[in-house]
This record gives sequence, C-alpha cells and structure tokens, in this order.
Amino acid sequence: MDDEIDSLKPHFLFLEQKGYEVVGAMSGDDGIALVTNESFDLVLLDEMMPGKDGLETLEEIKEIKPHLPVVMVTKSEEETLMEDAIGQKIDDYLVKPVVPSQILMVIKRLLDSRKIIGNTLMKRYITETNRFNQRLFGALGPEDWHDATRILASWNLELDENNDVGLEQALEGTRKEWNGEFTKYILNNYQSWLSSDDRPLLSPDISGQFVIPELKKKKKVLFIVVDCMRLDQWMLVEPLVAEYFNVERNYYFSMLPSATPFARNALFAGMFPDDIHRAYPDVYNASDEGSLNRKEEQLFSDNLARNGLRYGKGLKYIKIYNNSEGETVAKKVGDLFDSPIVTLVFNFLDILAHGQSNNVILKEMAGTEAAFRSLMKSWFVHSPLFAILKAFARKDYTVVITTDHGSVLCRRGTVAHGKRSTSSNLRYKYGDNLNSNPKESVLIKKPEEWRLPSLTLATTYIIAREDFYFVYPNNYNEMVRLFQNSFQHGGISLEEMVVPVAVLNPR
Repeated sequence: MDDEIDSLKPHFLFLEQKGYEVVGAMSGDDGIALVTNESFDLVLLDEMMPGKDGLETLEEIKEIKPHLPVVMVTKSEEETLMEDAIGQKIDDYLVKPVVPSQILMVIKRLLDSRKIIGNTLMKRYITETNRFNQRLFGALGPEDWHDATRILASWNLELDENNDVGLEQALEGTRKEWNGEFTKYILNNYQSWLSSDDRPLLSPDISGQFVIPELKKKKKVLFIVVDCMRLDQWMLVEPLVAEYFNVERNYYFSMLPSATPFARNALFAGMFPDDIHRAYPDVYNASDEGSLNRKEEQLFSDNLARNGLRYGKGLKYIKIYNNSEGETVAKKVGDLFDSPIVTLVFNFLDILAHGQSNNVILKEMAGTEAAFRSLMKSWFVHSPLFAILKAFARKDYTVVITTDHGSVLCRRGTVAHGKRSTSSNLRYKYGDNLNSNPKESVLIKKPEEWRLPSLTLATTYIIAREDFYFVYPNNYNEMVRLFQNSFQHGGISLEEMVVPVAVLNPR
C-alpha cells in the first residue's frame, strides 16, 4: 500500500521473479478493501499517505485480520512513530529508500522462516548429536553430561516450536541411548565422588558454592528451590526471568536417590544423608514418608551456623505448597526485604508430577514432556514465584534459584521384591532385603558406601535405571496401567540428575 505505487514497479518485478504474487493499492482505503475481501500473506504499508495514513490503516487492518503480518515503510526513524507502530503490532519496519533485496529479506523472515528452519532442523540435529556421540568413544567428564542434558533440553524446546514427528522420534532414540551411557557413567564414578573433594557439584555442595559465599560478603540472598524442576523447564522460563535479571546458569548432579527426602535435605544441610542421619537421628525415622523433610529449616540454619553465619529470626524460611499460600507471600513480599537470607521452597511441580499419576485430567493435560513443559510455563507466568522474583529484581539481592532434582517420563515397569514395610516410591525403594532386576535397576546392599542412612541392620536400597519404574509382582498389570507414562523421580537419568542452579543479579 503506497500512494506512489507506480514508482514501485521494479519491486513488483523483483518479487515476482522470486515466486511471490504482488498486489498494489494506492491508498489506505483501497488496501483495507483488498484485505477485507481477499486473502494475503503479508502487507507492506507506507507510513505517509494522503487520506488514511499508515498508522490509521494499520489499526483497521489489525481489526479485520489481527494475525496478518504488516511491515511499515517509513521515511522517518522518529522514536514516537516507531513506538506507536509497535504498539499497534507491526511485525517489522523498513526505512526509505528501500531496495528490493531488503524487502525480500523481511518477507523471508516473516513468511518463510519456519520453512527454512524446518529444512535445516534435521541437518543441525545430526551435526550436534553426532558431535556428542564422538565424545562417547573417549573418557567423558561431568561437564560432558551437563552438555548432553543441555543439548537434549534445547532440542526439546526447538521441537515444541517446530513440530517434526520424524525428528521427535530421532530425539527419543538419542535420549534413550544417552541415558543408557549416562547410567554406566554414574555407576562407574558416583561412589568415588562421595569420598573425594575433587568431585563435581552434588546436592550437599550447592549452599556452600552459591549461597554461603554471598552471605559472607555481606550480600543479601534470596534462595529459591523449585521442587522437581527439570533443566528443560528452567530453560523455557529463563528468557522471562532474563528481562529482570542478568542470569548465570550453572549445573549440578542431584545425589541418589534423586528424590526430595535425600537430595533436598542434603541441599539444605550441606551434608550427605548418612551424616544427616547421624547428626539428626529422627529425620529419617518418621513413619510417614511425606514428613522426611520436616526439618529443612533447622538443617539450613545449622549449616549456616557451622559457617559462622547465625541469623536467628533473621533467617526467613517459607515452604509453599499451593498457589494461595504463594499469593499470601507475594502480597506481603515487602516484609522479606529486611532479611539477609530469604529461603523459599515451591512444591508446585512435584505435586503436579505426583498428581499426574493419579488424576485422569492431569494425565491428559501433562501426559507428554512437551505438555508438561507448557503447563509449567503457564503456571510460572501467572505464579506468585514470578511475582516475587520481579519484586526482588528492584532490590539489592543476589537470587539463587535451583531445584533438588528433576523427573523422568517412565515408560517401562520392572518388578521389585520386598516386604510390606518397603517404601512406596516408584523410582527408588528402601527397606529390608530388597531385590530387583539388575539390568533395570541398581541394588545397594551397603548404604554407607553410597552415603545413605541405614535405618535397620538389613536396610537395602534399589534405584531404577533410565526410564524404568518399580511394580510389585502381585499387582503388576494394575500398577502398569496407573503409572506408565507418568513423571517420577528418584532414579538414574539425565532428566532427574542433571539440574540447573542459576545465579540472578538485578539488571
């Protein structure tokens, strides 16, 4: 749409040679009539026209066809003009004089980018995964497995935007292969890490690495733990957080079992579970498994005190189970700003993962990894957590946000043998004289060698590999029906064990 349309014949010819069909209009009214009665893929709109100018025409176009891309062509780069145009949702703009190649670039970006990306997806995927597969022939270190998890997470997010069934199947095959190799790596290296000061970051190391040093510098810290948050879920919401903070993303390994009673207690205590059990004998002796994390605040407070940081009532620790509790905290967030250390635990994702197993509606809504990610993002955008982060972005706090473990989509059942007193978890179990298939799980006969508490003289643990989950032989079919394709945690997989810890500083 341009009142000097006759002078644009070279543009018409150039674009037609490139395979585009071009229609001209000499005024805003003529263009609006065309948009109303015909179907177009894109509008190039002159900003300065007699009669209806570009902004008025743009407004009417968006009322008629709100999703039709519009590119504004202007003689002026005046800031207020651009703000008005962007406010009315132009998709791009060009400044005169405009040459045909500039128009072609804009058209390709707006109309053909998805097709171009789709054509290159498989090539990029093969290149990136083959590059990592070459590493499998050598000696891999912790950072390699951080990379593997990041690569899988990045491709998950890419395929959420660019649906490609064939590539999704290829990615699933890669995930299965890499998880098999990761399990071997963990079984070959994990126990040696437990007695080494030269280990990669594990759950007990996180407070000492990221929180305590900041406090010793007299900086205020907001420490947030989002229970059961996977790396791909964090990467999905990280751009939203980056609008308010400079984000430094790090990675660590959740300890085994990669589950709340062990990994999160270790996270707050700065100790392995066997040491926690010796120092706090009643932590793991509760009959109700759900209460095994009831002493987190004391564990964290004592951890800080051992490092010379005694805050008493100055330590704020809040565990948030549901949205209403979170909203209460968000409304009174100003009450937290005087505290040198504020710790918030959000249990939404863990509750969602467990609820998905038992609730038909949740299973329909979050039955795939893509759906689970989407649900997490939707929650986060409207959550008290995001509101609290935005409030702290205006204060002089270092924010450390992490998780205790991730979760894996379980696809294969494996039989577990144990007594009635055996714990009920699906990815790990502890009890007396347990047994399971050694190809599908790991049997731990000596818990002390894995830095785990021995609750009785015969305490053993079993931990599921890859995407297996435990079922009982006398209830096999029913448990498979209930828990196949559910999200669980506690076992050995990249999705559960390689998790993010991000340090945020206000912009």
